[in-house]
Amino acid sequence: MTESTADQELARDLGFLEAYTIGVGTMIGAGIFVLPGIVANNAGPAGMISFIIGGVVSLLTALSLSELATGMPKAGGSYYYVNRAMGSFFGSIVGWSMWAGLMFATAFYMLGFGQYLTFFYGNIAVGWSALGMAALLIGVNYRGVKEAGALQNLIVILLIGFILVFLSFGVFNIDWGVFKPFNPNGWGAVASTAATVYVSFIGFEVIATSAEEIKNPGRNLPLSMIASVLTPMIFYVLVMLVSTGVLPVAELAGSNIPVADVASEYLGTIGALMMVVGALLATVSSANASILSAARVNFAMGRDKILTGWLNKIHDKFRTPFRAILITGAVILLLIAIGVGIETLADVASFLYLITYALVHIAVIVMRRAEPEDYNPDFKLSSWAYPTIPLLGSASCLVIVAQMRPLVLLIGGIIIAVGVLWYFGYAASRAIKPSLVGDAIAARDRTPAPNERYRIVIPVANPKTEQHLINIGGMIGGNYGEAEIVAVSVLQVPQQTSLQQSIEYEDERIQRQQELLNGARQTAEQAGLGLRTRAIVGHSISSTVLNVLKEEQAQHLILGWSGKRKRYEHILGSNIDHIVDEATCEITLVKAGQQPVKNIVVLVGTGPNTILAVKRGYDLASSADDTSLTLLMVQTPGTDGHTDPQSKGEGYIHSVAHEAGISSDQYNTEVIVSDNVRETLLEAVEDYDTVCIGATRSTAIRQALFGSIPEEIGEHTDGNLIITRSREYKPRSVTEGIIERLSR
Repeated sequence: MTESTADQELARDLGFLEAYTIGVGTMIGAGIFVLPGIVANNAGPAGMISFIIGGVVSLLTALSLSELATGMPKAGGSYYYVNRAMGSFFGSIVGWSMWAGLMFATAFYMLGFGQYLTFFYGNIAVGWSALGMAALLIGVNYRGVKEAGALQNLIVILLIGFILVFLSFGVFNIDWGVFKPFNPNGWGAVASTAATVYVSFIGFEVIATSAEEIKNPGRNLPLSMIASVLTPMIFYVLVMLVSTGVLPVAELAGSNIPVADVASEYLGTIGALMMVVGALLATVSSANASILSAARVNFAMGRDKILTGWLNKIHDKFRTPFRAILITGAVILLLIAIGVGIETLADVASFLYLITYALVHIAVIVMRRAEPEDYNPDFKLSSWAYPTIPLLGSASCLVIVAQMRPLVLLIGGIIIAVGVLWYFGYAASRAIKPSLVGDAIAARDRTPAPNERYRIVIPVANPKTEQHLINIGGMIGGNYGEAEIVAVSVLQVPQQTSLQQSIEYEDERIQRQQELLNGARQTAEQAGLGLRTRAIVGHSISSTVLNVLKEEQAQHLILGWSGKRKRYEHILGSNIDHIVDEATCEITLVKAGQQPVKNIVVLVGTGPNTILAVKRGYDLASSADDTSLTLLMVQTPGTDGHTDPQSKGEGYIHSVAHEAGISSDQYNTEVIVSDNVRETLLEAVEDYDTVCIGATRSTAIRQALFGSIPEEIGEHTDGNLIITRSREYKPRSVTEGIIERLSR
C-alpha cells in the first residue's frame, strides 16, 4: 500500500545569529516610532520603565515559549501550544485572540503610517492615508510576493542604522533637568502604560515557529529569543530617554511624528527626514508581517477544525489563502474607518496577547505534569526556574491586564467571548484536540510494575468464534513470555433493571454465560495457555469492557468482528465503536474465517501501524508448523522513469521487516505494480487464508475506525482477517483528573 503524503523533516540550517536576526527583525518596528508620544503623555519620563516592564514580561514568556517550541515544533505558535496542552476550548480563545490581536496591531501600525506621512502631506487626513496603505498591503498579500525576505532584511538594517544615529547624537543633547519630576503621574500610570507598549513586544514568537529549522535548538532557540527581546527593549528605553530629554513632555505628547520632531532638534531637517523614512518603513513592514501571521494562525485553526476549512482555501492562480487575507483585511479597514483611537488599538492588541501568553505559561505546567509521550523538549526550564517562571510569567501578564482602561477590557472581553461562543457553537463538535489538563491535575504514574505479565483481554460473546479469538490471543501472547489471557463475558441488562436483580432472575442467560467461559477455559487448556475468566453483569457492554481494561492494566485487547460495517449511526457496531475510540492499549480486531491460519499475508504500507502488523503476522506464523508468511506491497508506477517501483517496493519491505526484528529468511516478498491500490489489494488477498494489516488511521474518524481500506478488505475477504492498532495516548478529562487527585 502507498500513502499520498509522508512525514517530512526540515533541515536545521539556522544558527544563533540567523534566529536572532529573525527575532530582531520583527521587534524593531513601528512601536519605537509611534509610541513615544503616547507613553510620554501617560507616564512622562518614567515611561521608559514601562518599556522595561514589558521587556521583562516578554523575557519570562520567551523562556516558556522556548520549552514549548522545542517540544512541539509546529506551525501555529502559541495557539498550537495552548491547543495541544489545554484542548480546543482554550485553543479557540487563544486562536481568536491572536487573530484579532494581529488585526488591531495592524490598524495601529497603519495609523502610525498615516501620522508620519503628514510630514510630507500635512493636508491629507491620517485616516485616509492609513486606509490607502492598508488596502495596498492587503492587495499585495492577496496576490503574493516573492523575494520579500531580502527586502525585509534591508529594512531592518536601515532601521537599526537610523536608530543608532538618533541615539548617538541624541544623548549629547539631553537636558537632564527635565527628568524632575521623573514620574509625574504615579506608578499606576507606569503600570498601565506597560500594557500599551506591550504591542511592541509581540513579534519575538516568530523564532519559536522556526524551531524545526534551528541548529542545536536546546541552546540556540532560548538564547536567540532572549537576545531578540533584550535588544529592542534597550533601544526602546534609550529612545524614550532621548525623546523625553530633548523635547518637553507636553510637546512630545502632542506630536503626530514624535521621534522625527526630536531628531529635528539636533539633526535638523535631515535628521527628521531620516526618522520619518524609518517610521514609514517600520510601520509598513510591521503591518505586512502581521497580515501574514494572521493567515498562519487561520491555517493552524483550520487544520485543527476550530475554524472552517473554507477560510483557508488557496487561490488557484496566486497560491495564497485569499479568503483569510480578505476577511482579515476587511476587519483592519473597518477598525481604521470607524475611527478607533491609535492608543486603543495598541491597548487591545496588547490585552489579547497578554491573555494568550498567560495561557502559554500555564501550558508549560500542563505539559510538564501530564508528560505526554511525544513531548521531549530540547530545552527545559531548570529545577530552580520551574514552576517559578511559568507562574510568575502568567501572573505578571494578568497584573498588567488588570491595569488597563475599562474600554479596553470591554473590547478584549467581547473578543474572548466570541472565541468561547464560537467553540460551543461550531468547534466543539469538530475540533480534534483533547485537553491534557486532566492528566496535569492527577499526573500518571509511569513507573512500570516489576515483572509485570503481558495481559491480553478478550471479550467473548459467540461460541462459534471464541475458540478462534483465544487461539489468536495465544499466538500473540506466546511472544511475551508467560502472557495472561483474560476472557470476559458481559451479560447486558436494561438500565431499568438492577444488576443484583438480574443475577437472581436471569438464570438461563447466566448459565449460557458460564458455558461460554467454560468453553474458553477448555480451549486455553488444550493450547496450554494461561487464562482467567470474568463473568460480569452490566448495563453497557462497551463501558464494562473499558473498565476491565483499566482494572487489569491490560496491554492488549482482542475484539471479534463480523466483517460488516454499519452505514449510519455506527461504523463497526455500537460496542466496538465505543471501545476502539476510548481504549488506549494495543487493539487487534479479528474476523474469523472458515480455514485455519496457514498461508499468511501482511499488507505493507507507509501507515502508522505497518511495523506492528508485520510483527503480528510473524507471531501467527511462528506459533505453528506448516505456515508461510508473505509481506505484500502495492506500488504505483514511477513517474520519473528512473525509479523501478518493483525494486523500491522490495527495499521498503525489507526495511520494515528489519525494523520489526524479522530476518529475510523468515518471510517471502511480493510487490505488485498497479495504479489502483484498492482494487489490487482486494484481488491479491484472495490467494491467502489469513490477512494481517495495520490500521491506517491512528484516531477514530466518522467514516472509519481502522481506515477505509482495512475495513473494506474485511468486508470482502472470506478468510481470517487481523487488523492491528498500536497503543494510543488518551488524556484524562478534567473531571477524571480531579476525581483521581482527590482519591489519592
